[in-house]
Amino acid sequence: MISLIAIATLAICIFVLPEIAAKDAAAHPELAYQQYPFLAYAYILCTAFLIALYQVFRILICLDANKAFSELSVRALRYIKYCAITVSALIVAGIITLMVLASGKGEDITGIVMTGLIFTFVSTVGGTFAAVLQRHVQKAMEIKSENDLTV
Repeated sequence: MISLIAIATLAICIFVLPEIAAKDAAAHPELAYQQYPFLAYAYILCTAFLIALYQVFRILICLDANKAFSELSVRALRYIKYCAITVSALIVAGIITLMVLASGKGEDITGIVMTGLIFTFVSTVGGTFAAVLQRHVQKAMEIKSENDLTV
């Protein structure tokens, strides 16, 4: 399932995003120069998402090998937390940029802003879950190491 999500994300990055940028540049030639910062921003966002997916895959491998309480799991959860923070920050920055660019033009951007806020909320919840889980796994590893020392 994770590989399907990654393949779909890569397909969107390769095929859909450049087409969206080209169509927008053709529709608004005065803003055509903005297609390249948009693509760079979108690719950075997708990279952070793909790194988080890879870390989830690594955690699943650890779980399969009965190494859930290992330093590798803690490190993967830390990366997931950082990726979630990055994704949330990039989405908020994109919403702010969109609001600044659309101000005074009378365009209705509420749907795009609301969608961005929903994705920000989802990313924040995922990052919070990863942070809490990281803390619990770290505590479990400390308790296990204390018990190994006393035996």
